[in-house]
Amino acid sequence: MAEKPTCQYVSPEGKKCSEIDMGSGYCFWHDNKFDKSGLELSQKLERYAKRGGLLQGLELKRANLEGLNLVNFEHHHGYDLSYSNFYRANLKGAHLFNNTMKNASLMKADLREASLHCCNLENTNLLGVKLENTRIDNMELGEQLLQEQQALEARKNRLTEEAEDLFLQSEEIYRLLRKGAENQGLFEMVGRFTYKELRMRHAQYPRYSKRHLISSFVDLLCGYGEKPENVIRFSLGMIITCAFCYFLFGVSFQDQIMQLNLTNSLSDNVTALLNSFYFSVVTFTTLGYGDITPVGISRLIAAIEAFTGSFSLALFVVVFVKKMTR
Repeated sequence: MAEKPTCQYVSPEGKKCSEIDMGSGYCFWHDNKFDKSGLELSQKLERYAKRGGLLQGLELKRANLEGLNLVNFEHHHGYDLSYSNFYRANLKGAHLFNNTMKNASLMKADLREASLHCCNLENTNLLGVKLENTRIDNMELGEQLLQEQQALEARKNRLTEEAEDLFLQSEEIYRLLRKGAENQGLFEMVGRFTYKELRMRHAQYPRYSKRHLISSFVDLLCGYGEKPENVIRFSLGMIITCAFCYFLFGVSFQDQIMQLNLTNSLSDNVTALLNSFYFSVVTFTTLGYGDITPVGISRLIAAIEAFTGSFSLALFVVVFVKKMTR
C-alpha cells in the first residue's frame, strides 16, 4: 500500500512538516488557501502542539483561537510559532507564555486579555493588534519593529512616500504598545515606547523643516522627557564648550586678564584654562561668586550660559522626577 504524501512545507530554518497532504501539497495547518475563518481550532491546535507537530509557518488567518492554551510546561523553552500567520485571528484570552513568534504576523489579531509574557516577537507584524488588558511584560521585540526596519531601508533607497507610510505604521504600533503597557502598569516600558513613538513621528517630518529641527533639539536635550541622562550630557557639553570660549576670549581675575597666550608659560596657560572651567561651572549653575568676571565677548557667552544653565537644571528636575515617580 502506497504511503500517503506528506505536507511540502519547509520552514526558512529547514524544518519539514510530516502531516498528511490535503491534496493541495500542504497539510491543514500550513495550507494558506484553506479558509479557516471562524473555525474553532483552539483544542485542535493544542493537541497538534502536544504531539510534536511543526508549529512554524502556521496559516491561521481569521481562525477562532479564543482561550487557546499553548504553554509548554514540560520544557524550559516555549513553542516555536515563528513565520506563522495570525492575521485577524481571534486570540482573546490566549495563553502564549514564553513562546517564540519571530517573523510572524499578528496584524489586526485580537489579543485582548491574552498573555504574551516572555514571548519573543522579533520582526513580527503587530499593526492594528488589540492589546486591551493583555499581559506584555518581559516581551521581546528586538531593537526595531518590522515596519521600522522596512522604513529605514526604504528611506535608504530614497523611497520617500513608502518610508513615511512605514514610519506612520511604526508610530501606530508603538502607540498601541504604550497604551497596553500603561494599562498593565509597566511604566518602564511606557517610557521606552513613548520615546520610540515620538522618534517615529520625528522620522516623518521633512528633513530640515522647522518641526524636524525642533524635534531633534528636544530629543538631544532630554529624549522627549524620557532621558534625564541627556540633560546631564547636554549640561556637561555646554560647560566644557563655554569654558574653552572663556579661555580663548578671556576673563578677569584680580584685575588681570586670563586667557590663552602663546607667549606665556605652559603652567600659566593651564591655570587660565582651569580657572575658565571653574568660571563656566559657577556661571552655568548661576552661583555667581564674583571672584572672576567676564570681559568683552565673554559677557555674551556668560549670559547665554547662565540662562541655559537655569533652564537645564529645572528641566533635569522635571524629567528625573517624572522618570522616578512613573
